[in-house]
Amino acid sequence: MSSILKSLVTLWESTGIARLFGGDALLALKTFAMYIIVAVLVYFAIKKQYEPLLLLPIAIGMLLTNLPGANLFHMDLFINEADPQAKIIIQDVFEKGGLIDILYLGVKFGVYPSLIFIGIGAMTDFTPLISNPKSIFLGGAAQLGVFAAFCGALLLGFNVQEAAAIGIIGGADGPTAINTTKELAPHLLGAIAIAAYSYMALIPMIQPPVMKLLTTKEERAIEMPALEQVSKLEKILFPLVVTFIVALLLPDAAQLVGCLMFGNLLNVCGVTERLSQTAQNGLINVVTIFLGISVGATATAENFLKLETLYIVGLGLCAFMLSTIGGLLGGKIMCKLSGGKINPLIGSAGVSAVPMAARVAQREGQKENPSNFLLMHAMGPNVAGVIGSAICAGVFLALFR
Repeated sequence: MSSILKSLVTLWESTGIARLFGGDALLALKTFAMYIIVAVLVYFAIKKQYEPLLLLPIAIGMLLTNLPGANLFHMDLFINEADPQAKIIIQDVFEKGGLIDILYLGVKFGVYPSLIFIGIGAMTDFTPLISNPKSIFLGGAAQLGVFAAFCGALLLGFNVQEAAAIGIIGGADGPTAINTTKELAPHLLGAIAIAAYSYMALIPMIQPPVMKLLTTKEERAIEMPALEQVSKLEKILFPLVVTFIVALLLPDAAQLVGCLMFGNLLNVCGVTERLSQTAQNGLINVVTIFLGISVGATATAENFLKLETLYIVGLGLCAFMLSTIGGLLGGKIMCKLSGGKINPLIGSAGVSAVPMAARVAQREGQKENPSNFLLMHAMGPNVAGVIGSAICAGVFLALFR
């Protein structure tokens, strides 16, 4: 009888309930708080349909990593607090780690962000940027929030590597933020990734008030002429030339920019339709699942629920709004210089959330002028913003890694 009782006690102690309530009370409260955050993300993903392909895998990753006793992810295998520069021992990851530890290797080695950029490149039309190269200016102006958040993070006491990782949130580019953070501040990956993707999902709510504040009704109603046609040769040469120039000037940005341009080349060259379709569908879908779960798993109760997380969320929001402001101010400057021929709303698409930011610019323009069609014009700054955020990340990596 005693052996049966002992077995029952052992079984009870192995349950998640016993682990959750039988340990540290503060940790239990933090864990319940994480479950609430997971529920909020699931609600936004399913009910509100805010970036569900991203938020739902992240939410599930957060849930799995905070299940007591599951031991699916071990941050200590990737970060040595005594020696942050210590290299990962791959054998330990496979021998001691769980499922998500193995998946997380794709984040740690920069595999997932690069593969996602191949898919984004294959899905994105670069024609508006090629047809109107002046859009590059708007993509650059929209990086204002990156450097503002970087300075703000330094003032709040973050070290220079952490500040650089936080600043990239202003680029509104999840893969770039992840790729930068895993190099410079991997312990902040969960908070930064969740902030970046959350604000990307909230673009339709965040940007319109800023647009109306900084532009007049007359400016928002400006109609822009159709873009010039782009030849097939130009479409093929553009990704090759951009990759070559970026690699020469900023090698640390070559990985992301090169993958982005490769994906676009698959789409425009006309002889790799199967590869282009794979990149646009199967590849990017599988990698998004792995990336979301892996990144969400870094948001453990101990690491996520800290004062610095609130700072990151606040700085991320400020960065995103300032990037929108920078793009709009750049648009207003171009509007003046062109004699009122450029709608400044397209500058807001300089943040690299493709194509959502361009769609928001299109929607706000049509509210003032139903015959306005800004989508293709806004895609130029949108693509430039993707390239710009990758270049900003390359600058930070070159300076602070």
